[in-house]
Amino acid sequence: MELGIIGLGKMGFNMAERLRLAGHKVVGFDFNKDATAKLTANGSVGVNSLEELVKNLAAPRAVWIMVPSGDPVDQTIAKLEPLMQKGDTFIDGGNSNYKDTQRRHAEATNKGFNYVDCGTSGGVWGLKEGYSMMIGGDKEPVERLRPIFETLAPAKNEGWGHVGPSGAGHFVKMVHNGIEYGMMQAYAEGFSIMKAKKPLDLDLTQISKIWQKGSVVRSWLLDLTADALAKNPTLDGLEAYVPDSGEGRWTVTEAIDLNVSAPVITESLIRRIRSREENNFTDRMISIMRGAFGGHDVKKS
Repeated sequence: MELGIIGLGKMGFNMAERLRLAGHKVVGFDFNKDATAKLTANGSVGVNSLEELVKNLAAPRAVWIMVPSGDPVDQTIAKLEPLMQKGDTFIDGGNSNYKDTQRRHAEATNKGFNYVDCGTSGGVWGLKEGYSMMIGGDKEPVERLRPIFETLAPAKNEGWGHVGPSGAGHFVKMVHNGIEYGMMQAYAEGFSIMKAKKPLDLDLTQISKIWQKGSVVRSWLLDLTADALAKNPTLDGLEAYVPDSGEGRWTVTEAIDLNVSAPVITESLIRRIRSREENNFTDRMISIMRGAFGGHDVKKS
């Protein structure tokens, strides 16, 4: 089967490579010409324009968009539409807001195109391990794309599924990432508590490896944590700055709108935001209040 991929970052490139190795034709475009040249060198087709990408695909075409969420997705679709034909399919494999996805689906189908949303997890490990894919959209184009999903998944019938109508794939991926925030926060807090217990001189790398086998808290995330600690046990050279890419915020907003209590995910998001505040005003306010009502010493810089 043929697939066009727009956006050849690490994830897009690895997806193209996994498909190529399984015998699919991949045509890739990226504004970085080195990336397209590398794709061609690996045996796929790297092109330097959207026009070339469309010309190199047989109808009905399927184009997988791997660009940042928001306006870049809309701009990419607007540039592709005049080049494509009715019956062609757009696949949004990025982390788009599901409400934007539903709007794009309506706009695309009104023009005779198909629109599929695919929440994709696996990161840089997807080439080796396969990708977890949560897919939304109409049944017919999803079924037509089955060979692509089966190839990208960890196994033919595992790690992927058509979870619902348009927007469902990105909605589920949003919640997936919100859960990820909470899991990461819990691991980080637990290891911080153990590190703070100086008299016991705990070896965090050793403990992470113990937990990898038999423990109820074992996970792939813990495996990655153990590998990272083995390479840098004291986290030298790292700043306490944790960005977020939007999905955690959207998950918290949805929880509020749906009257669902989600304190763990919410607090993990707040902690990420807190990590970006240098000598933050909030903590200084608490310190001065303690000094005011209780006469507690205030530590000064």
